[in-house]
This record gives sequence, C-alpha cells and structure tokens, in this order.
Amino acid sequence: MEERRSISAEIRDLVVEAARAAADKKANQVLILDMREVATFTDYFLICSGNNDKQVAKIQEAVERRLQNYKAKPARREGERYRRWVLLDYIDFVVHIFLQEDREYYELERLWKDAPLVEWEGEGQAFPAEVGL
Repeated sequence: MEERRSISAEIRDLVVEAARAAADKKANQVLILDMREVATFTDYFLICSGNNDKQVAKIQEAVERRLQNYKAKPARREGERYRRWVLLDYIDFVVHIFLQEDREYYELERLWKDAPLVEWEGEGQAFPAEVGL
C-alpha cells in the first residue's frame, strides 16, 4: 500500500508542476480536480485557459517542457490545430487548456463539480468561488 501512496504522490506532484508551468505563462484560473473518486479513466484534471490561441499554445509548450524534465510525455494530444481546447493526456492526469470563451461554454468544472479541488501554492490558482464551485 505504501508504494501506491508514493505513486499517487508522484502523480500529484507532476500535475502541480504542470499547473505551475501554466501559471508561469499567465494562464487564467488554473485549477486541479481530484478525479479519483468520480472517474475511473484518470486521477486528476488540470483545467486552465488563455485569452487567445497564441497564449494557449505558449501554455501548452510550457506544460510539456516542464514535464519533460520529469521524463513525462503525453500519450495523446488533441486540439493543437485550432488551439481552442488543447488536451494533453498523461494517462494518470489530463491537462485541459482552453481558449477562455470555450472554457466558459463547456464548463468542465461544473460537469465534474463532485470532484474535490486540489490546493496548490502558486500564482494563478483558482478558488472554488472563482469557477462557480
């Protein structure tokens, strides 16, 4: 059981690093949802947004570059062509980088409102009231 806890802590650390990388690029309302009790396909969601497609691209690049330092690469990428909703699937966690207007339209935070918010220290961290939770 100790090994599982250690792996879980490593995954949480990686998703927090991804959140910090997004925040470094001034991503809006960066939040991490703990999906372990509400979904079987991943442990965490990182959700953030940019104001335009160039910022979305910069956030994506920063997240991937930061996680490469830990030998983590996404198993799948979606949405790179139009940069309205970029999804980076790291299996144990999924990074969603939205164009702000698309984030407001799809409202993943509301769809997964039963998932607890993970607190992390960093500029850009979203709080429940900011995202309607």
